[in-house]
Amino acid sequence: MSETLKVLSQTNPSAATLTDSYTVPALASAVISTLAIANRSGVATAYRVSVAVAGAANNDKQYLAYDVAIAGNAYHTLTLGITLGAADVVRVYATLATLSFSCFGVERS
Repeated sequence: MSETLKVLSQTNPSAATLTDSYTVPALASAVISTLAIANRSGVATAYRVSVAVAGAANNDKQYLAYDVAIAGNAYHTLTLGITLGAADVVRVYATLATLSFSCFGVERS
């Protein structure tokens, strides 16, 4: 089994749209160490982060962060240590289309 430290995903979702940011490949697992969120605008907004086991449909129980406020030109860094199995999906949402999400971790295959 090989382990690769890498940028797992970088996502700029459309406004008010839940977006798949990272899906664990088949026959693999992953550990997300950090999720960085940057607001590229001077206008405050909010974000959501969820994990869908095996790509399940959106459900309230999946949310790790929900409508978290982020100031204009600010960033948040979430140190997570989340373990994911094959086909698990990290989804992100931004009230405005001014947020960038970067997911860092280890992929095992």
